[in-house]
Amino acid sequence: MSTMKPGTVLLFGVAFACALATATITARSDAAETVKAPTETKSVSKATFAGGCFWCMEPPFDKLDGVVSTTSGYIGGHVDNPTYSQVSAGHTGHTEAIEIVYDPTRVSYEKLLAVFWRNVDPTTPNRQFCDVGSQYRSGVFYHDEEQKRLAGKTKTDIEKSGKLPSTIVTEITGASTFYPAEEYHQDYYEKNPIRYKYYRWNCGRDQTLEKLWGKAS
Repeated sequence: MSTMKPGTVLLFGVAFACALATATITARSDAAETVKAPTETKSVSKATFAGGCFWCMEPPFDKLDGVVSTTSGYIGGHVDNPTYSQVSAGHTGHTEAIEIVYDPTRVSYEKLLAVFWRNVDPTTPNRQFCDVGSQYRSGVFYHDEEQKRLAGKTKTDIEKSGKLPSTIVTEITGASTFYPAEEYHQDYYEKNPIRYKYYRWNCGRDQTLEKLWGKAS
């Protein structure tokens, strides 16, 4: 999952750890069958967020009552049907993201936003934790004007709170075509729990989140 800057020892170490984590799956073809997004009905809505490694963004939303499904994928680029290899190379314009199908009568979009902000570092452009590149930029991709309003409001509220050390650079933009990632990326934290935890820790994700937001409740 990680992108390494040449000559940077720290990122080399993290990239090596990530390579170990993905060693058993990268041999699979990027053309592997993708997961079909759940069919949307009148009773459910969609939310799309980008927060770096999509493996790490699924768990906090899967825990929420009212979330029907989470799907890892790619959004915000200019290439149709991109593969993981293409996106991770940083040339398609996409960012790793998750698409959430949820029941708005059981969980509000405001709650989803609260969970999103708590699980990203919104102060770093084109980077999340050890993962570097535009394909790891954070973002809220709204599906209607109300989602846009709420995303902007929560961003402003956080900035006014003075909690963060610098300005929020997370993009808030209209949702474009979302492409589900290859099947082996879906629910990675459940399929490969040890490798997932090893990657997450070595990427410094939880350590940074605690410094930014405090201990998770």
